[in-house]
Amino acid sequence: MPTAESDLIADFLAAGPWAVVGASTDRSKYGNKVLRCYQQAAKSPVYPVHPREREIEGLPAYPSLAACPTRPRAVSIITPPKITEAVVEECATLGIRHLWMQPGAESAQAVARARELGLALLAGGPCLLVVLRYRE
Repeated sequence: MPTAESDLIADFLAAGPWAVVGASTDRSKYGNKVLRCYQQAAKSPVYPVHPREREIEGLPAYPSLAACPTRPRAVSIITPPKITEAVVEECATLGIRHLWMQPGAESAQAVARARELGLALLAGGPCLLVVLRYRE
């Protein structure tokens, strides 16, 4: 498993499907910007995950990772830290190995648990928006 941050990023972006947990219909929120970033970068398929939304940025939204039509290979997490902890557990249960906790989504417990589970984790580093050169 890659360990250098640049290797982890390359591996995360190498293949989908991807999911954005914490996707939002509010275009000013990072959960929306990250989803649009995947769309701008032609990363497909990408699944917005939000428990109460039916559609986000023209894509069907799913209430959980388990509800996605195809199991995501990699997950961007843009949720409050307490929810991130539950997302880590859901990813592990579903066999999703690649996680990117966007800045602000991390908690010490979520990071420690992801590492304990042996997941390929990006946390405390750059935002996907910077890496993929997102533009409004």
